[in-house]
Amino acid sequence: MGFARSVARATVSGSSGIATPEQWVVDWLRGGADTAAGVSVDQSTALEYGPFFAGLRVISEDIASLPLPVYERLDPRGKRRARDHPLYPLLHDAPNPLMGSMQFRETLQGHALTWGDGVAYVVRNGSGQVTEMWPLRPDRLTIETATDQRGRIRVLYRYRDPVNNIQADLLPDEVLHVHGLGFDGIRGYSVVHLARQSIGLGMATERYGASFFGNGSRPGGVLEHPGRVTDQARERMRTDWENLHKGLDRSQRVAILEEGVTWRQVGVPPEDAQFLETRRLQVTEAARWLRLPPHKIGDLERATFSNIESQQIDYVSSALRSWLVRWEQAINTQLLLAADRQRFFAEHLVDGLLRGDIQTRFQAYSIARQWGWMSADDIREKENENPLPDRRGETYLVPLNMVPAPAPGEQTEEPGRASTAMARQLRSRSTEGRRRIGESFKPMLADADERIAKLERSEVGALASKHLERSRSADAFVAAVRELYEDRIADRTSKAFTPVISSLVSEVAADAVADVGGDEDVDLERWVTSYVASHVDYRIGSAVGQLAKLAGADDPTESVRQRLDKWVDERPERTARWESNQAANGAAREAWRSSGVRRLRWVTVGEDCPFCDSLDGTVVAIEQPFREKDSAVTGLEEKLDIARDTFHPPLHPGCDCQIVPD
Repeated sequence: MGFARSVARATVSGSSGIATPEQWVVDWLRGGADTAAGVSVDQSTALEYGPFFAGLRVISEDIASLPLPVYERLDPRGKRRARDHPLYPLLHDAPNPLMGSMQFRETLQGHALTWGDGVAYVVRNGSGQVTEMWPLRPDRLTIETATDQRGRIRVLYRYRDPVNNIQADLLPDEVLHVHGLGFDGIRGYSVVHLARQSIGLGMATERYGASFFGNGSRPGGVLEHPGRVTDQARERMRTDWENLHKGLDRSQRVAILEEGVTWRQVGVPPEDAQFLETRRLQVTEAARWLRLPPHKIGDLERATFSNIESQQIDYVSSALRSWLVRWEQAINTQLLLAADRQRFFAEHLVDGLLRGDIQTRFQAYSIARQWGWMSADDIREKENENPLPDRRGETYLVPLNMVPAPAPGEQTEEPGRASTAMARQLRSRSTEGRRRIGESFKPMLADADERIAKLERSEVGALASKHLERSRSADAFVAAVRELYEDRIADRTSKAFTPVISSLVSEVAADAVADVGGDEDVDLERWVTSYVASHVDYRIGSAVGQLAKLAGADDPTESVRQRLDKWVDERPERTARWESNQAANGAAREAWRSSGVRRLRWVTVGEDCPFCDSLDGTVVAIEQPFREKDSAVTGLEEKLDIARDTFHPPLHPGCDCQIVPD
């Protein structure tokens, strides 16, 4: 296993003498610690007791079978699977060449439950990353504490393997140590040692039952003769009785007693000694020691169809959860490097153990889908299904009648103003639904723009190196950039944005038609094509113009690279906010126009903006712009020049305004 570094620090500890043997030597010679039931119990013999082995197996197998991924924390919230982290394949797949993740974790968990400590030897490379993990036999391991020269307490793991001639002292960074409840926070109590009386009683009842059925002659009684018999006659009588009646196959034979011999029972029958009740109680006792619901180890006496699901949830939240937390904390503190602990962490997936029946699961999915905290792809992932094609399952749905509640103290509308209140509520529903749809598409819009920005950084960066840095020809650079954008960048931009804009427009159009009572589908495919084409033309003109201007800077290569980096870092978020509002309002306007709406009203939303506030409540014919090109909007002492006919929001970058039918 690669103990080379540790063997060099090995020391030889004192051994037990014949006159003063250590307790473990005495227990080993006796076969374990004595119990009041007369049975010796140790970590090996306890596994022969069915209820205890069943509980040990249940916990070890359930914990080991759970997926154990390594996650990376995302900013500001969320997480993703860190499949590229060196620890991921060790915990999820195989910690060493000889065993899989389940066998490894099952072994350590079994050690922790029986011996109190599950310890594995950790192999690290030169940079400190874990490369292998090997379980250590607990019967050959001792855990000690010592104080160094600075007064700090250190833990030392001494491993002695005489079979393979290994004597190694391991430091904490060379082991993975998982243990349960203990007296010092370093070592765990051995459940076998603490429960030896209970386990011994259970083993004793098993042995008694086996002896009872194996000895059908009822040795708990005597044969009485009215006179005196010789030793030879007594031995012959006993032998004949056992030959005729001892054993299961002879236990029901008829006994014939001669010469006045009578049978008198002196033992207590099993039913009088409550033998069966004792055995049942010991099953419950074993479950109690391991913190298990009895049905997990086969005791279904008190299990019903109505409570077994609740018992399963209680099992996960009590018996398993404490062990899962111990595992996760041991991994995070002992295997992850200090620099990685704030960014990465390991966590078990327990959803599989908490799954209800199919009807209950689908009812829960339906509620989650309708109220907007799960998408179709989220549900399919939990059911081990692939995402829907073309990213159709990424959309989150919400009820359109969900509007903000009135502020405290706000008065209800007077009866005479009921129609106005209804119109305000419908407008609020329309704008809120469209805003939510736009918000759900922001990540996809940002992703599309980020991919284009990274392509620009790569391609334009190469042109800058070629024309600005080496040949120093600004004209050649501008010409090459224009050709790049009008050909490849334009094509890639159109392909990246068309499916996203098309899906966004489809959802907004259906929502807008429903707002005005329509029931026919509106085909906006040609409008989407025209919209994306205009978006691409604007992007190409803006990008080429900026790069051409930077080509004349004092340090053109560096200026161009800084601008490209800025596009990658900042532009996707701005593009997503602008397009999610502009495309949504534009699609709603086209849908309403097809449905016969004749007038639109501007609704100011979001933070106070003097320019938007001046348009709030403005009503125009649906074919007319709210503001014409080359006009201006005045707010306080400032002025906003309008560079295009504004038929719908946004009015300026950061604008969250909406339009509604009037």
